[in-house]
Amino acid sequence: MSELLDVAKKAVSLAQQKGAKEARVTAYRSRDVALQWRDGKVENVTEATTRGINVQLYVDGRYASVSTSDLRPEALERFLDDSVAMARTLTADAFRTLPDPKLYAGRSSADLVLVDPKYGDRTADARRALAKQLEDAARGVKGADVILSVTTNVADSNGRTARATSNGFEGERESTDFSVSVDVSVKDPDGRRPSDGLGASSHFFADLPPAEELGRASTARALARIGAKKTESKVMTMVVENRVARRLVGALLGAMTARAVQQKQSFLEGKVGTPLFGKLFTMIDDPFVPKGMGSRLFDGEGIAAKRFPVVEAGVLKALYIDDYYGRKLHLAPTTAGASNLLFPGGKGDLEELIKGVKDGVLVTGFLGGNTNGTTGDYSLGVQGFRIRDGKRAEPVGETNISGNQVGLWQKLVKVGADPYAFSSMRTPTMVFDAVQFAGV
Repeated sequence: MSELLDVAKKAVSLAQQKGAKEARVTAYRSRDVALQWRDGKVENVTEATTRGINVQLYVDGRYASVSTSDLRPEALERFLDDSVAMARTLTADAFRTLPDPKLYAGRSSADLVLVDPKYGDRTADARRALAKQLEDAARGVKGADVILSVTTNVADSNGRTARATSNGFEGERESTDFSVSVDVSVKDPDGRRPSDGLGASSHFFADLPPAEELGRASTARALARIGAKKTESKVMTMVVENRVARRLVGALLGAMTARAVQQKQSFLEGKVGTPLFGKLFTMIDDPFVPKGMGSRLFDGEGIAAKRFPVVEAGVLKALYIDDYYGRKLHLAPTTAGASNLLFPGGKGDLEELIKGVKDGVLVTGFLGGNTNGTTGDYSLGVQGFRIRDGKRAEPVGETNISGNQVGLWQKLVKVGADPYAFSSMRTPTMVFDAVQFAGV
């Protein structure tokens, strides 16, 4: 048994001694380091090491969630005395209880490969050198004389958690995480300061893209924004770059939770089993992807992770149902939230898909806007490039797309085989037909 799991189990026992009928305790320890570099020098450095516990108490039909970083025995005694007393003052909620222990059963023992054994090799000098290397690469591109500023970020972390409940759950997780990003601002002849860039995250440092590649590509994206203008208002084909297609999927996820359904804030209420979306749209939730950014063996409630289809050939197959809102809706829990999202069945990559578009817009970024989870209506600002006769043309900005999410996903006509590797949402390039664009 690890030290963290021992802490969690002892806290569960103590909470029950203090009067809690049930308890869930998560003990954690993490180290986070971040360095920001701007225009040739360090802009900011932060380093934090945290340790503590989160305690969820079920007392006389009431529920409270409390946290502390003071784990001294005498301090923990006082903390739980006060927390149990506070919980007794809250309104009773008959739906608040720990999950049925049967939901803990069948947990996979797969090695998800989430810990980089070379994490300890990262030093302050190495982070600084990488940040500088990213900027040097960004400034080493032809046309870089119009660059106004380059900001790079380098970060890494190592986190461990251990969870225990009063009804038999025990589980531990450890992961390392690395991230890098480059943002480049350039001067447009008309006085504007367009900017763009790229970033990536991974559990293993060696899986990040090379600094030279990331820096140069970031500047190329920024330079391509020079001269961007709003496009004409018309209905056109929309090609969405894989790295930004996550914005569209994320808007769907909010409406796919049991909480949204129970609160009457989801346009997907009562739609499970219904063919809502285009037949090319399949989305699989897979928590067992090796090195996956969303990989896990159990969720935040301890429910054993399982692979399942969320959307299959356009049919909504499942929602994200946690135990609490599942009880309220009289629905069996699936899991509290998404793990890794996969989109199988695609063909080709971004450039191949662009070749098949006669008149359209390639979206490389979303700027503001909003989506309404209750109705499914959306209005989003976009930037990117016009597509003419299968080729990228002039850059566009100051442009909106609007409509309804169901209608948008019914217009999905092509899906790429180029999933974005640096996110738990492994979205590919997506092509939508007949989308309304409006220059603003």
